[in-house]
Amino acid sequence: MFWLIRAFSSAVFLLSIVLSVPISFDVGGRDAGLAYSLALFLFYFFYSTVKLLTPPSSRVRWAFSNLVRLSQWVVLPALLIWALDRFSVDAETGTWVSRTLASVMTKERPASLHEWFFGQEGVLETVTLGGWDSALSYSSPVFQLLEGFCSLLVIQTAGQITRWLVNRGRSDTWVIILLVFSSSVISSAVYFLWKVANFPQISNLDATLIGVTMTSAVFLCAYGIGSGRGNPVESSLLFAYVVLCIYQIFTDYQPSAEAAAAAEAAAAAQPDFPPFPPIIMASYSTFLHMLGNLPSAVHSSLQLLYAAFQTITTSVIISLAYRITVFYCATRIIPAVRESGARAFVDEPSLEDSDAASRLLGFLSWFSPSILIAVYTSLLLQHFSVSNEGDDVGWTLRAGDAGGNTWRWTNVAATMTLYAVELYLGGDGDELGGHWKTD
Repeated sequence: MFWLIRAFSSAVFLLSIVLSVPISFDVGGRDAGLAYSLALFLFYFFYSTVKLLTPPSSRVRWAFSNLVRLSQWVVLPALLIWALDRFSVDAETGTWVSRTLASVMTKERPASLHEWFFGQEGVLETVTLGGWDSALSYSSPVFQLLEGFCSLLVIQTAGQITRWLVNRGRSDTWVIILLVFSSSVISSAVYFLWKVANFPQISNLDATLIGVTMTSAVFLCAYGIGSGRGNPVESSLLFAYVVLCIYQIFTDYQPSAEAAAAAEAAAAAQPDFPPFPPIIMASYSTFLHMLGNLPSAVHSSLQLLYAAFQTITTSVIISLAYRITVFYCATRIIPAVRESGARAFVDEPSLEDSDAASRLLGFLSWFSPSILIAVYTSLLLQHFSVSNEGDDVGWTLRAGDAGGNTWRWTNVAATMTLYAVELYLGGDGDELGGHWKTD
């Protein structure tokens, strides 16, 4: 029962972060969003540091943990209101360095030195928000490379699990199931690779990079299966991850103008018939009528949720969901597989493990709330843009070009290089039950 409560609390925390951070950017502007995310980062960083420094059986740790868990329902809205109230007016154009120098060199001095340094739009505020903005910008390549590293760990652990399943009994059944799974993954990846090939913005250089990358990936997958140091599941997951990275480089998961126009033309050409049978349409009308009779507070809550989700671009949600998944797998599931037990699924990560990689993952898992906030804010900043032209004046979180393609290509190359080194230096894959069954 306790694990269910923890899972529900974690889900609510994740939903509150996913919705509140883009709201602060969309309503208050860049400075308001940066201030709110920095406040959340420091709050959970302090919470994780106290938990790390206190003994597990300490009463202080127990009381502090419960106090923070109960107070975050009040702290998060309070920090959001504070950020929107203090920073709701977006700063003028220019970097934080130029704004800081302007505030230092301005001829119109404030009423006091305290107000000039600590007051609103003072030196401390400008330097703090500018430093947080720069830290997130420079951390984006690090997050990208960590995503590839964690994905490689998950792929290798999946390969170890499949070897154990194949060799534990009823191996022929597992071989068939895993081969079907691998072929499904490869087929899906090939479909998205075909979609990438049809993108109109693909240049000759892009086509060359795609060809070299996919050729290398196919060679690595074939070598892993043929040498026995890999297996079909590992190879299919690696191939799919490479295709995912390439797909994210060339698309923002948004329909192009040509595709949107074609969809509107196809919808206009369709006859005016209901898309479902009458019984389903009648049930749908009844459901809408029931929603119409709900209290206004429920309507306002649903409209707020819809508006919050509308502020986030699709690529941010997909990237965040994927990074959370691989990060959780790298910090919890992989240690459990290495220990051949389920302790790591329910216990807190330990910093006393003998493996250096396990200690690093355990350290990162302690500060996972702060890392989540930093990763999410970095993704949002990649899509934040300000427009001062024509009637479209303001800012948005749904800009199409996220940038950073160089580091995405670097991530793909580094991931395949690490996997190639593992295949070259690794054994015959006997960590969890021996070689993939071949007889």
